[in-house]
Amino acid sequence: MYIGEASKQAGLSIKAIRFYEEKGLIRQPNRKGRYRVYDETDLELLILIKEAKDLGIPLSKLKSVIIYSNGKIDWKEIKKFLREIREQLSSKIDDINKQINNLDKCYNQIIP
Repeated sequence: MYIGEASKQAGLSIKAIRFYEEKGLIRQPNRKGRYRVYDETDLELLILIKEAKDLGIPLSKLKSVIIYSNGKIDWKEIKKFLREIREQLSSKIDDINKQINNLDKCYNQIIP
């Protein structure tokens, strides 16, 4: 698929896709004449980048786990990275729940 279709399917602007190429987050796509041609793997990676960005994951961190081996993405490494991010988010949730409990205790101790 051409960059316009990849843009629509990934929910990213064409400018963003070119930026991710420039920064090395995705490989340079094959070309058909002067047009970039993206495959399903490229699209999956673009969607991953968008979702990671929406979660607040810095692109520099994400770039460090996007590894190509023989032209294919090492999805195991990405899965490991996402599991670590999930653990961090779960820990933040636990911390916030503790803060809410402490706030509730404080609130309940106040006599009106």
